[in-house]
Amino acid sequence: MKALLSVSDKTGIVEFAQALHAMGVQLLSTGGTAKLLADQGLPVTEVAEVTQFPEMLDGRVKTLHPKVHGGLLARRDFPEHMAALKEHGIETIDLLVVNLYPFEATVAKAGCTLADAIENIDIGGPAMVRSAAKNWKDVGVITAADQYEAVLAELKANGKLSDKLRFSLSVAAFNRISQYDGAISNYLSSVTFEEDKLSEAYVPARAEFPGQFNEQYVKVQDLRYGENSHQQAAWYRDLAPAAGSLATGVQLQGKELSYNNIADADAAWECVKSFEVPACVIIKHANPCGVAVGATPFEAYSKAFQTDPTSAFGGIIAFNRPVDKAAAEAVSKQFVEVLMAPDFTAEALEIFKAKVNVRLMKIALPANYGDVRNALETKRVGSGLLLQSADNHELKLQELKVVTIKQPTQEELQDLLFAWKVAKFVKSNAIVFCKNGMTMGVGAGQMSRLDSARIASIKAEAAKLSLQNTVVASDAFFPFRDGLDVVVDAGATCVAQPGGSMRDQEVIDAANERGVAMVFTGVRHFRH
Repeated sequence: MKALLSVSDKTGIVEFAQALHAMGVQLLSTGGTAKLLADQGLPVTEVAEVTQFPEMLDGRVKTLHPKVHGGLLARRDFPEHMAALKEHGIETIDLLVVNLYPFEATVAKAGCTLADAIENIDIGGPAMVRSAAKNWKDVGVITAADQYEAVLAELKANGKLSDKLRFSLSVAAFNRISQYDGAISNYLSSVTFEEDKLSEAYVPARAEFPGQFNEQYVKVQDLRYGENSHQQAAWYRDLAPAAGSLATGVQLQGKELSYNNIADADAAWECVKSFEVPACVIIKHANPCGVAVGATPFEAYSKAFQTDPTSAFGGIIAFNRPVDKAAAEAVSKQFVEVLMAPDFTAEALEIFKAKVNVRLMKIALPANYGDVRNALETKRVGSGLLLQSADNHELKLQELKVVTIKQPTQEELQDLLFAWKVAKFVKSNAIVFCKNGMTMGVGAGQMSRLDSARIASIKAEAAKLSLQNTVVASDAFFPFRDGLDVVVDAGATCVAQPGGSMRDQEVIDAANERGVAMVFTGVRHFRH
């Protein structure tokens, strides 16, 4: 058996080559990999000796040769292929180990130039990988260090690789090439040449969005069905999911997650991550029906549940702190579909053993979890895709602009910031009443902002919550004073809205007339 090893990332390659040598596998290699193996005392033949052609053009040309690709592509079960190899003195290659130049890591670095990017586009590596992967029945192709163990295990047990493993390695190889080419296309199609007026030359610059957008995802699991039972669905994650994101979670118990569970869980998790203090978010149909902060997870949950106990039935609950016994006992008294937290105490897990259908999700949060967000958001439309930077704006106290005679109190300002965080995760049109770090009434997803304001008041009344002396956040401006009048009639004393309407002054005058404070945020949070 003969193996060709040519890797950019040399993690584990020496140990892997030593194991191959111990099994009698002949080693071929190139450039730096060959030197590394030779320095470790391994007998290795350089590819240049096989091709009888030296590496040239700074190593750009070394494996693009019939004696390499012939050895990879020849079908062992085709006599004419084997005869051609014999005629031209080409030996078969049975195992290929290649990982590619680090293009993705290079372009991710600050200050990466077009020249840096171009230099890190691998040519020979992908060509060899494609040859070996195409001929998977005869050649095993390894494109990542985490595949070494499985390959060695089969070689030690059987002296060869099984069809199953070779095929899975081939699929992984083609996936890797697809990812690599997609990253190159994304980068290069974002490069534009702009005129430098000082030098009168054209210099490369990067556009925010590429001319061709290539997404790559890995399937996590097939789902029983989609949004409705007549639809099929599967869940995919990013190639490199962000720490603390939903896709990194582990399900500890409960039924299989459904399409709607996952969609709602993401809304809950992203919302609860926006708070630095202990918080609880209860989601129903992608909208927060209760959000609160507290000294403990139990306190945060108790407050959040009060907002809308009816809607909380069968909801999705997320905590940004580990769930302890007190919180678990409280949550276990209601019907919950999914419960998420960074961790669960042993007592909490014991409590939920009796609730076998409750889906428990453990999602480890990094220290800076509030800053870990998706950079881009996508939405499918008919035969197309909308792509935008994610709404990651975090409102600071100093950004608030008071536009009324009445000034907000310090307590109101803190509640306004809380209400504004929640409003960002409520479907438009969004109206959110808050007080003392908890939602008191939420109006979501209405065609009229006036209706959202009325619904928020109605839901607060149904939950037997007083809206007296509450604050209100509106995700977009009030186009008329009628929406403001509704929230003030309900008891609000302070309102936050983006501003920017042609009728801003009319609404400000109405706030002054009603004796309430109003602040402009200067940013809106539409969520469709």
